[in-house]
Order: sequence, then C-alpha cells, then structure tokens
Amino acid sequence: MKKQISILIADENKDQISKLKKYFENFEDIKSVESSSSGEETLKKIESLQPDVVILDVILSGLDGYAVIEEAKKKLIGSRFIVVSSLSSETFVQKAMNQGVDYYMVKPVSPELILKRIHDIFSISSSEVAPAPALGSGTFESKKNGNIKLLEEKITNIFITVGIPAHIKGYYFLREAIKMAIDNPEVVNSITKKLYPSIAERFSTSASKVERAIRHAIEVAWNRGKIENINAVFGVKVYSNNEKPTNGEFIALVADKMLLEG
Repeated sequence: MKKQISILIADENKDQISKLKKYFENFEDIKSVESSSSGEETLKKIESLQPDVVILDVILSGLDGYAVIEEAKKKLIGSRFIVVSSLSSETFVQKAMNQGVDYYMVKPVSPELILKRIHDIFSISSSEVAPAPALGSGTFESKKNGNIKLLEEKITNIFITVGIPAHIKGYYFLREAIKMAIDNPEVVNSITKKLYPSIAERFSTSASKVERAIRHAIEVAWNRGKIENINAVFGVKVYSNNEKPTNGEFIALVADKMLLEG
C-alpha cells in the first residue's frame, strides 16, 4: 500500500494554488491538500496539520518562506519542504538548501514535475532507511535520516561552489548518482549498465536522458568559469577551462571526497 501523503501549499498566487490542488486531488496516494497565502498562516497550519510535504514560495507576506522553514525546524516538525519560487539566484537557492529543503524548483514548474519530486522524497526515504530494531527504533531512524540529510547538504554545498544550478534536471540526477557511488563505489565502473538505468527508474525517465542531463550540469559548471572553486574542492586534480571531467570521473571525485571526509 502506498503512503498516503498530506500536502500544504503556501503561495500568494491563488491561481497557482488552485492549479496544484486540482491536479494533486486526482491521485489516490494524496490524502489531503491544504493551502495558505501568508507566512503566519502557513506556520500555523504546519503546526496544526503537520503535513508530510510543504510546497512554498520564498515570497510570502509577513514571514517569508525562509522564516517559515526555520521556525518549523525549531519546533522539530517533521514536514519535508519543496521551495517553488521565481527567485533563481544562487544565493536564494543556497540559503534554502542550507535550511534542509529537499528541492528548490524555479517557476514556472508543472504540477506533474512537483508531484514527481514529492514521490521521489518518499521513495528515496523508504529505500535508504533500513528497518529499525524493535527497541529504540525512533533513535535509529532519526540518526539514519540525519546522516542522509547531512550527506545531501554536503553534496549541495559542493554543487553551489562549483556552479551547478539547482533548477536543472542534471542537478538531481547527479546528486543521486553520487549517493549511489558512496554506497557502492564499484557502480561507477558500470555507469551505463547500472547507474544511469537505476536513476532513470527512480525518476521515471530514460538512461540516455539521465546521461545527457548530468553531462549538461557539468558543462554548465565549467561554462560559468568557476575553475578556481572547482580545483579548490577537489584539490588533487587541476582542471582548466578546456578540460572537463567525464560524468563518471566527476561522480567518482565527489564520492571519494565525501568518503574521505567520513
């Protein structure tokens, strides 16, 4: 049986709320869809409803989206957050990622893609968190989830440093590829047979699209010319503007860095 997901949409645009509500309500695994239009109202509804997922814009009257996330985290509310905003600056994206949001999506975004990201959150969580022992299960799962979140934050910080924007598909494919390579370093040696197909299945796409999107993400970083930042991250290998790593090499480099850092 699929998890029944409760959603809260926080946006000042009533048409956006209506469009998302209408779409989400067609799916049997969506238990409920609530909405709010101000920061204060959003925080009150998070506290009272404790939704599984909050889809919110950064721009909200009163408390902005960042303040809402911060207050919810302080109160140890377990809702997951997806930011959907027209603000696309790296500064805004980094601030949200540092607060532990799962995805930052730049408007306009289709309801189909937002729902796909919601499903990704819970399918990823269920596959990565091992069954807990009968006693102390809450502590075990909390620690496991904390480790996963810390790892994702470290990968996100590397992406921001080297100039990979969060609004492109390759960002999410690349993050999953690195996590897979950390769990099983040998997967990099089977990148076309195992890694790409596994990510494609998770995101309901094709292996060739995964490969192209990851290649594009790496090219975007190099075209932005942040070579000094890139070299500072990896340290050992020196890259130039004309020298780009392959997909497999980049994935392996970041995964090795994460493993060395524990």
